[in-house]
Amino acid sequence: MTLFVFFAVLAAAAMHAIWNALVKVHLDRFLSITLMTLGMGAAALVVLPFVEVPKAEVWPYIIASVVFHMGYRTFLIGAYKAGDFAQTYPLARGTAPLLAAFGGMFVVAEIPGPFAILGIFLLSAGTLVMSFRGGAHLEKLNLRAVGFALGTSIFIASYTLSDGSGARLAATAQSYAAWLFICDAFGALVLCLIFRGPKALPVLARDWKTGLFTGVLSGAAYWIVMWAMTKAPIASVASLRETSILFAMMISVFALGEKMTGWRGAAALSIVAGVVALRLG
Repeated sequence: MTLFVFFAVLAAAAMHAIWNALVKVHLDRFLSITLMTLGMGAAALVVLPFVEVPKAEVWPYIIASVVFHMGYRTFLIGAYKAGDFAQTYPLARGTAPLLAAFGGMFVVAEIPGPFAILGIFLLSAGTLVMSFRGGAHLEKLNLRAVGFALGTSIFIASYTLSDGSGARLAATAQSYAAWLFICDAFGALVLCLIFRGPKALPVLARDWKTGLFTGVLSGAAYWIVMWAMTKAPIASVASLRETSILFAMMISVFALGEKMTGWRGAAALSIVAGVVALRLG
């Protein structure tokens, strides 16, 4: 991973944390993510005339990614109902890079080096520790909540591998991203209608400005990640992206006035150590 790609992914991680902070309006997280995804699709429509239409061999990756994203959102709903999502979601984010690393060995035949493996584990460990910094306690996690969290991580790893492979096969990462965002917005809308019904549409429409802004921010962040996966190993990029958890913690401490605990500090050190190891790898 070159230094430019390395810092580009860190910038994308920071943008990911920022849009996550901004998207927490008065909507619940499912509707917030749906609104953001629709915003990504709307923003992609603007650049569509300037990018190539994907070749036939690229479309299976786009379709698979949309299906994986729909599965991801479906399991999010299950996680909301099963337990404390403030913990189950970071649990999913923490295990996803590990799954992406193992999956990458078989899907794209990428075997991380020793430092990269160390970095992936340190980043995942820091993310998992960060997930249990407050709210409910670890012992309160039930098997149903853990199951939905791990299911979510499988879908995250799956769309990561699909998008990394598809972006490499496409003419450019930009063309892949633009068409993916439009198709994914359609999938998100269908899923929203299934779970929330037509009554959700006026609710989403009222916050269209927030959706468009966060959609542009999120789309830019994920486009950088997909571009980076065409330049560097998928597992390393996926793991480095999870530094968004660290940026989110910094926002919560310095902007929202939340307490900096010992556990949070230990998690932050683990994430930073993982970043250094990935850079050395």
